[in-house]
Amino acid sequence: MPKIKTSRVSYPEGWELIEPTIRELDAKMREAENDPHDGKRKCEALWPIFRISHQRSRYIYDLYYRRKEISEKLYEFCLDQGYADRNLIAKWKKPGYERLCCLRCIQTRDHNFATTCVCRVPKHLREEQVIECVHCGCRGCASGD
Repeated sequence: MPKIKTSRVSYPEGWELIEPTIRELDAKMREAENDPHDGKRKCEALWPIFRISHQRSRYIYDLYYRRKEISEKLYEFCLDQGYADRNLIAKWKKPGYERLCCLRCIQTRDHNFATTCVCRVPKHLREEQVIECVHCGCRGCASGD
């Protein structure tokens, strides 16, 4: 979650370009957090939160690394304020992790037999064609898909 905003925070140049999208994603995040989770499994209630967090991080990553529309100062500001996940973006820069959905999918301590999540298996190697990750609801984030 982003830190609480006060009037003392000085926003870097270019913030006004990304602010509407960031505010919209924050509103979606608040809505997902307050959404009732009746009838859902415990893990399923967190899936929308993971998806919105991923979307917000991917938005900032794409603006800085792919489209080069924001400055380094604004990028660092977004990371420091918690608008994007620094560790997830660091993984996206490595080969084989370009489409990674969340960090829990590659942590071996969270899975049986010390492996990674089933969503990391390429689609052509799966026995079941339709799967969902237990942690975040991802349907496949292997870079070869």
